[in-house]
Amino acid sequence: MDPEAIEYFALVARTGSISKAAAVLGIEPSTLARHIGRLEDDAGLRLFHRSGRGMVLTDAGALFLEEADKVVESLAHARRVAADLAAGGPSQIVIAAQPTIAQVTFGPLAQALRLRFPRARVRLIEGLGHQVVSWLQEGKTDVAVMYVPPNPQIADYDLLLQEPLHAFLPPDHGHQTESMDVEEFVGLPLILPSTPHGIRGLVEGWAQRAGKRLRVVLEHDGSTFVTRRLVQFGHGCSIGPLAAAQDDCQRGLLRAVRLAGPDTLRAVAIFSARNRPSLRGLHDVHQTIRQVASELVTTGAWPGVERMAG
Repeated sequence: MDPEAIEYFALVARTGSISKAAAVLGIEPSTLARHIGRLEDDAGLRLFHRSGRGMVLTDAGALFLEEADKVVESLAHARRVAADLAAGGPSQIVIAAQPTIAQVTFGPLAQALRLRFPRARVRLIEGLGHQVVSWLQEGKTDVAVMYVPPNPQIADYDLLLQEPLHAFLPPDHGHQTESMDVEEFVGLPLILPSTPHGIRGLVEGWAQRAGKRLRVVLEHDGSTFVTRRLVQFGHGCSIGPLAAAQDDCQRGLLRAVRLAGPDTLRAVAIFSARNRPSLRGLHDVHQTIRQVASELVTTGAWPGVERMAG
């Protein structure tokens, strides 16, 4: 089978029209129709129902599309590798990060990457922990900067830094000291994610060791910005790195108190996708991320960091 014809088939399936797909490709509709016809002959299958309303996939065509998408993705990767080789560097760099890390790093990181790889298209994606893990496993991102998950074997990674967790309290909360033991924290009314992994699992582990039952007054799955707003309005307390709340603390909108006890340090690492062709210049990308993080820590722009990894 002609790989180009498979790409054409996938585009016609997506648009539902020979004429629309031909316009995207910049070829004559009759030429595209011949490609589709030859593909059906080669496959020995009727892939489309043809009508005045357009091109509708047959049952066999729908199944064939699942395999065709894999071919299209492989061809796109092959072209990207060829472009990287010709240009002497990556043509595209895709980096994902969790919200707090993205908030701190994406601005200076984008600038550093554009200076280091002026020909590359830089794409930055923000997502929750489970989303970033899925993107890594599916090969949708080259690199991810994220908190080390319970199962770090999902991808290859290099430790970047460690930062302590803080309790986020309403501004009028009665706690007096600069730190709070985890046993006290798990007794507070809490706003936590619903997912059992990540931070929710960590806090539940603290409660179990302390022999306490968590008081989860609200569950919120989303950005730390909204979680902080819920804390500010007095709905409960939450948890996160100082970097997520520093601006709010300086404005008096909430308080961040360092948590004391076991497992109160979270490791941030640079992850590399396995189910994706290795990015040309991957080592340089890692070094750029590490340099940006180090500068942010040194200047205080990434507050609360315990230490950089070696």
